[in-house]
Amino acid sequence: MASGPTASGSAASGSVASGSAAPEAVASSPGASGPAAPSSAAPAPAPRTTTLAQRKRELVATELTETALQLFAHRGFEAVTVDEIATAVGVSKRTFFRYFASKDDVVVQFLAGMGADMRAELAARPAGEPPSAALLHAVSVPLAACGDHAERTLPVVRLILRTPALLARFLEHEAGWREELAGELAARLGLDPADSLYPRLAAGMALAAFDTVLRRWSEDADAAGDAGDADPLVLIVRAFAQLAPALDAV
Repeated sequence: MASGPTASGSAASGSVASGSAAPEAVASSPGASGPAAPSSAAPAPAPRTTTLAQRKRELVATELTETALQLFAHRGFEAVTVDEIATAVGVSKRTFFRYFASKDDVVVQFLAGMGADMRAELAARPAGEPPSAALLHAVSVPLAACGDHAERTLPVVRLILRTPALLARFLEHEAGWREELAGELAARLGLDPADSLYPRLAAGMALAAFDTVLRRWSEDADAAGDAGDADPLVLIVRAFAQLAPALDAV
């Protein structure tokens, strides 16, 4: 979610994320010293190129997303029409609907990017890492992006939390994230999610902390009159300090 964060999967996090690492980031391990590849090995395939048409579509989608989220944040979700979004970008209403099914879909794609980032981070954590640490790193990815670009993301967070229709979609997505994180946890720990209560309970606890931090961040910023000094990463570390004993009792 002009200059807001973008939506849609990796694009959503890509436009707001910076080089900030999750809490207690672990340095990359040195590469393995295995045997060198034989000289007769086939050359690596050339990197896939993006066509001019694809780049144009990505630019239009990004501009529509950023403009829509900025309008929503400043004027309210219900007050903004698709016609106004299209006009602000300089495209037709028909063009808008080539990218989004509705104006709700702009925010929904932003949320989808958050969930994808969390699951990818959890899958990438070291196998022997305690569940509390792995889950902390997972939910910290979107929070790091939010904190690094508070002036752009905080209005969108407020918009979601204060708009009933968008909050309902947010909660729908959280339910899906819980199942995805639970499945990843079960695989990491060798548990059967059909028999063990732990994966869904642990994923639910992590997302409850994530939700609580977003709300606290928004409330603290309101009290300060702007983005304030609150750091969502600091808040999530504090939350997990209280959850860790239960998360690691598996």
